[in-house]
Amino acid sequence: MENKRYPLPPFNMETAQQKVQAAEDAWNTRDPEKVSLAYTIDTEWRNRTDFINGREEVKQFLTQKWEKELDYKLKKELWGFRENRMAVRFEYEWHDHTGQWYRSYGNELWEFDENGYMQKRFASINDMPIAETDRKLY
Repeated sequence: MENKRYPLPPFNMETAQQKVQAAEDAWNTRDPEKVSLAYTIDTEWRNRTDFINGREEVKQFLTQKWEKELDYKLKKELWGFRENRMAVRFEYEWHDHTGQWYRSYGNELWEFDENGYMQKRFASINDMPIAETDRKLY
């Protein structure tokens, strides 16, 4: 049995914001192993058009993501919450292997289990090319 990942649902404003900040901090490490530990073993994801099932697939997905999205920097914002669900908006910046920078905008819907692990994550994301001088996330 895994440990609990505090804060636990049902969330209030303070604990929901803590969960969002913890996710932002973890994703900014760009460490697939560390990030994947926040999700249930059988987590269900939709990320753009990719359907990902289980923590192991999450690790593989994130490894490939951060091999492509270099110098990734993310900012998340809580949009709303109720009991064990949250809506989050985010933006992140990254560049590809040619040096082209992008700002990606998105929205996520999260659902947590009773132990504080994310069991469902649905993300819609759009990428916009930007000049390196237009970056705002460091």
